[in-house]
Amino acid sequence: MINFTVDPEKCIKCGACVADCPVKIIKMEDGFPEITREERCLQCQHCLAVCPTGAISILGHGPNDSLDLPQKSGERNEWFEKLVKGRRSVRRYQPTEIPPEEIKELLDIAWHSPTGHNDRTVHFSVVQGKETMKKVKEDVYSNLAHFIEGKPRKSDPRLALLGWAVSRWKKGIDAIFRDAPHLLLVHAPKNATTPLEDCIIAMTTFELAAQARGLGTLWNGMARWAIEDFCPELKADLGIPEGHMMVYAMIFGEPAVNYHRTVNSGSAPINWIDMN
Repeated sequence: MINFTVDPEKCIKCGACVADCPVKIIKMEDGFPEITREERCLQCQHCLAVCPTGAISILGHGPNDSLDLPQKSGERNEWFEKLVKGRRSVRRYQPTEIPPEEIKELLDIAWHSPTGHNDRTVHFSVVQGKETMKKVKEDVYSNLAHFIEGKPRKSDPRLALLGWAVSRWKKGIDAIFRDAPHLLLVHAPKNATTPLEDCIIAMTTFELAAQARGLGTLWNGMARWAIEDFCPELKADLGIPEGHMMVYAMIFGEPAVNYHRTVNSGSAPINWIDMN
């Protein structure tokens, strides 16, 4: 059940929900909006979000469950620019663990990221606790060492980098996980509409939300190669369901370094298309 309801005392019959519905299933009936074909609803909740007076509820959610958005773009622009330009890849961490409830809050934010056809099939797996993190690292490094042994490094440039990381691990240096207290894995069913894109968008959202709270993050390509490409047997141990693609990995935690300003990467390369 979609449970689409309209508060007649708040509805001003402006038709904003009708105009904004992606699949055009909301019509004005007897002066008020109604959903005509529930089976086609994407459950995107655009109708709830676009209503200027908070008259619409859907899927058991109403305006009181939502956050009001500033309507002047200037109120959002400056802080977002600083957040994106000030984002750093953090490779130095404090051993402090992030409380599970704070991690859940960040993942709930990431869960609101857009997905293809609103499939919402992205899954998050989080390594929580020092002993678990230690065990995961040992498993990854030992499996990698076994996989790499005897393989020509020139056959795949990733093997050279992972081989270097294994050699550092043997000397007591954690070059893959950087002694971070947490590891986040994002995965989705391979048969989802857009599993790769959905997971990358969700991970990007998580990173920005985490860094906005002062946490450090690092997109971890080496962990992704190890778990998904070279030692996929590790996926079962990590609870990743069969048939899921593990798209990326990210370490995070309290940073052991503070950055005081943004850097300058220059201007974006833009191809302006003009067919006139």
